[in-house]
Amino acid sequence: MASELDIFVGNTTLIDEDVYRLWLDGYSVSDAVALRVRSGILEQTGATAAVLQSDTMDHYRTFQMLERLLHAPPKLLHQLIFQIPPSRQALLIERYYAFDEAFVREVLGKKLSKGTKKDLDDISTKTGITLKSCRRQFDNFKRVFKVVEEMRGSLVDNIQQHFLLSDRLARDYAAIVFFANNRFETGKKKLQYLSFGDFAFCAELMIQNWTLGAVDPQADDMDMDLDKEFLQDLKELKVLVADKDLLDLHKSLVCTALRGKLGVFSEMEANFKNLSRGLVNVAAKLTHNKDVRDLFVDLVEKFVEPCRSDHWPLNDVRLFLNQYSASVHSLDGFRHQALWDRYMGTLRGCLLRLCHD
Repeated sequence: MASELDIFVGNTTLIDEDVYRLWLDGYSVSDAVALRVRSGILEQTGATAAVLQSDTMDHYRTFQMLERLLHAPPKLLHQLIFQIPPSRQALLIERYYAFDEAFVREVLGKKLSKGTKKDLDDISTKTGITLKSCRRQFDNFKRVFKVVEEMRGSLVDNIQQHFLLSDRLARDYAAIVFFANNRFETGKKKLQYLSFGDFAFCAELMIQNWTLGAVDPQADDMDMDLDKEFLQDLKELKVLVADKDLLDLHKSLVCTALRGKLGVFSEMEANFKNLSRGLVNVAAKLTHNKDVRDLFVDLVEKFVEPCRSDHWPLNDVRLFLNQYSASVHSLDGFRHQALWDRYMGTLRGCLLRLCHD
């Protein structure tokens, strides 16, 4: 009696998301198998330990072969060896370039060099992230930096084009690249309360307003480098605190507008000149590389900490900064309104972010 047998042959590469996560997290095959056993997979599938070991090893071999393609994601899309649906390709790329908040906070603003890479052992110990995963994340940051550092055009667009990342992840990488290029200090103790998201928010504002690309879309490294001419011009703002009449008038305008609207009005009135000197002096010092690097340290010391010590609610900070910025337009003796707006427009957003609890 003849029997019929249906046979299906396919060559689609199977991707197990859970095993991929274990591989990305830097676990060895044996550790990955142990974690899979602990998850109850043997009971769920009826598989044996030997089959699970073989399955895990097979996935790891596939991921290792895919890794060279993940270093240049467009190659993954155009290769013919692995038959992977587009949605799976996007998942592989996005998760390969994803990073841990704890890790990025340790390296943000540091030079992406061998010197920093030597610190990865310590970072791994401190964060509990495996050394292998730390190396992958660091190498991803460095790879993206190297590819886009000499390109013209939008930093976010260049990253998306060459690495096929989602808009959100591309913006995060733009912030990482921008901070690495300008070497902003983020590791000081007084800055530890700030998250990567806080710094990324400020990076996006600075890229949009303080870089060469903010004024010249055809500039080289347009979103990487701060506009040096703009930084030089910021010295002109010193007149706001050096000229006693201007300083007194500025204070009078702000106090008149905010009287009865601030819960901390008395504290603001008493400390206005110190706060104004702090904000203007930060601007005037940005001609020096060291002061650019210390921007966030200075903002916390000169503005955030004084407001915090006087217990300013965030809404009072917002009202003050809005009025402080706008009142300058009523100072007849001041001739640098556009420069002031370009500076304070960004600084106001950053300070509100830095002042959160």
